[in-house]
Amino acid sequence: MEKKKVMFICIHNSGRSQMGEAFLRNFAGDRFEVASAGLEAGNLNPMVVKAMEEIGISMTGHFAKKAQDFVDRGEHFDYVITVCDETNAERCPMFPGKHERIHWSFPDPSAIGGTEAEKLAGIRPIRDAIGEKVKSFIASA
Repeated sequence: MEKKKVMFICIHNSGRSQMGEAFLRNFAGDRFEVASAGLEAGNLNPMVVKAMEEIGISMTGHFAKKAQDFVDRGEHFDYVITVCDETNAERCPMFPGKHERIHWSFPDPSAIGGTEAEKLAGIRPIRDAIGEKVKSFIASA
């Protein structure tokens, strides 16, 4: 059976899309080939990495990538899932070929201020919500 290809996209590929990629790979990497990218390439959010490690999911090897690079290489995906706000989702480049475009809006972890503990506390609900959406996606795909 050929794996379905999934692309998660957010603004900087620093948090939400990275979590989507990590969750899908962890939960169903045998069924899906998964990648993530940003409208721009930022830096991986270290608090997101910590939040994922708390639940036993490593993001070792993850780094921020630019969506346009995948488009320029002509990469095809079965699903393109935007995880930023609606306005930024509309800026997502058009990937070649036929694919289903899905939008899930989540708050931006990088917008959470405060101490490290406060940032982690703010990221955990976002992480958990993304994890639940990925589980629902797996069940329906």
